[in-house]
Amino acid sequence: MMTIEQKRQREQVIVSQMIALYCKRKHHHRDGLCPECQALDTYAKMRSERCSFMESKTFCSNCKVHCYKPEMREKIKKVMRFSGPRMIFYHPLMAIRHVIESRREKRKMGEKT
Repeated sequence: MMTIEQKRQREQVIVSQMIALYCKRKHHHRDGLCPECQALDTYAKMRSERCSFMESKTFCSNCKVHCYKPEMREKIKKVMRFSGPRMIFYHPLMAIRHVIESRREKRKMGEKT
C-alpha cells in the first residue's frame, strides 16, 4: 500500500511532466519551463501539498472539491487535454497506470453514491 506522501509525490511528478510536455510543444521552450508554465507547476505542487483529501483520492480529476483558482484551473485543463493523450508516447507505463487507477477510482466513487 502506498503512503499518502508517496501518492502526493507521484501525483506531483505526473503533473510536472505533463506541464513540461505542454510547455515544450506549445511554447517551444527547450530549457526548463517558461515563466507561465513554471508558475502553473509551482501552483499545482502547492495545491497538492495542501490537499486534505489525498488519502481518499487518486488524482485531482477524481476529487469532488476543486481547489484551484478559476484561472489556474483553466490552465491546468488545457495542459491535461493536450498532454494526457501524448503521455503514452513519452511515459507509457505512467500513462497506463494513470488510466487504470483513474477508472478504478471512478468505479469506486460510483459504488459509494
